[in-house]
Amino acid sequence: MLSKRIFETDFTTALNEELERKNMTVKDLAEQTGIPVSTLYKVTVGERDPRLSTIKKIVSVLEPGHDRFIAVIAARFLLDSLDRREIESGGRRIGIRGYSANSLEECIIAAVRAEKDGAAGIVCAPILASIVEKIVDIPVVMLRPDLAVVSEAMATLARKVG
Repeated sequence: MLSKRIFETDFTTALNEELERKNMTVKDLAEQTGIPVSTLYKVTVGERDPRLSTIKKIVSVLEPGHDRFIAVIAARFLLDSLDRREIESGGRRIGIRGYSANSLEECIIAAVRAEKDGAAGIVCAPILASIVEKIVDIPVVMLRPDLAVVSEAMATLARKVG
């Protein structure tokens, strides 16, 4: 397993052994990761040390499903109402982990923590999504409130102020 081997030996050796074991070329890996062939070639011959984001992309391709999960950053009441802890996509199951946050600062900390924990992507509020995208190297998708929920909130507020 590549993610364990990289701690037992140098990354270049572990990567080359994994590519050979999976009968993959550098070009195959480049196509699947979106990393330029020239960058991967330099990594496989030891001319360049990869960035952490490059290693994450490589591991995600060579070890699909390895502790993959989607992070949902939201208030505790919303996380508690989630009815499932995994989702199916492309025939694979991906876990869902909630990260509770009640302020902008807590949301940013949760996003960094989720990426550090190995999240494959993050779902968060629209006001937060543009900030989080600048901080993390994983996909970020924003929650879009249902119009019925917005209408209900406005009606509730109208009763309170009216």
